[in-house]
Amino acid sequence: MTTPLAAYRARVAAGDIAADSNQAEAAARLDALAEALANWKPDGWFKSPPPRGLYIYGPVGRGKSMLLDIFFEHAPVKKKRRVHFHEFMLARHGFLQKARLESAGAQDQLIHLAARQVADEARLLCFDEFQVTDIADAMILGRLFERLFEEGVVIVATSNRPPDDLYKNGLNRQLFTPFIAMLKQKLDVFELTGPHDYRLRQLMAAPVWYAPLGPAASEAMDNAWARLTGGAQPQAVTLDVSGRALRVERQAAGAARFGFEELCARPLGAADYLEIAERFHTVLLEDIPKLSPSKREEAARFRTLIDALYEAKVKLVASADAEPQKLYPEGDQSFEFERTASRLIEMRSQDYLALPRRDAEWKSGIVE
Repeated sequence: MTTPLAAYRARVAAGDIAADSNQAEAAARLDALAEALANWKPDGWFKSPPPRGLYIYGPVGRGKSMLLDIFFEHAPVKKKRRVHFHEFMLARHGFLQKARLESAGAQDQLIHLAARQVADEARLLCFDEFQVTDIADAMILGRLFERLFEEGVVIVATSNRPPDDLYKNGLNRQLFTPFIAMLKQKLDVFELTGPHDYRLRQLMAAPVWYAPLGPAASEAMDNAWARLTGGAQPQAVTLDVSGRALRVERQAAGAARFGFEELCARPLGAADYLEIAERFHTVLLEDIPKLSPSKREEAARFRTLIDALYEAKVKLVASADAEPQKLYPEGDQSFEFERTASRLIEMRSQDYLALPRRDAEWKSGIVE
């Protein structure tokens, strides 16, 4: 079986990603954890304690999601789950709310049930984009993770922040700091802080808007996807949008790829686009047609989608039948579309591409 370090080296040898000593050190740490997991005996007469997990943090674009993808694919554990941290916490809150309605148990008992449910599904839990900005999350994390560790769940997480900066300046943060101490006790902490922002480098390596549509634009989008994902195999994921499932068919390394019809010809709304903007740092959107009053609903959804991506500073790579200012030249939405065209042009600029993605607070500014 291929190990995480061997898989990382194979990507470097194939030219999918550039050699990086800091990434290689992180891959070696993940490789050691994979070996410990292979030797771990969580059940039976001769149980062994779970290995320490790993918390990898650093600036955007250093390869954290890519390394997590590699580790998860090659981790020798049958019961494992890779999940975006925001998505995970939404599901836990949903579970607790449902349990409160169905049971008179105390909060600690319900959190115990929530942790047991997670442990039954996964011995290894991999979190991408571990961040705490919500007081509701902050108030249950300590008890939830204490139970997860008691259940023998091994945790690997990536984050833009070191543990000590989680929930920084948050309300009643003193109640949250014991969780930070527990996290550092149970997980090794590794800083991934190479000199290069590979995501920005790949975004600036070629244009991010391809028009008109045709074979050349399709090939350019394929090349952009390969660059931005480091050759990773795309996977499907289901996002939770207020209890409703939103299927994303192609995602890898923090990027997602959609056709225009997938996002704008279906009855989706701001909440769906906000979830996509929070989940992915880069969106590839293909086959944007010229729009007109005959495609009124598609045009309105497209405007809402671009607003959500723009406010979150998500990066957009797109293929379209025309330049932004000519996508909706006339009709009853042409005035409103002028702002969308202006944003699309700005989103192609180097200044915009260099901006960090915003944390979750931006969502309150987008409405239906």
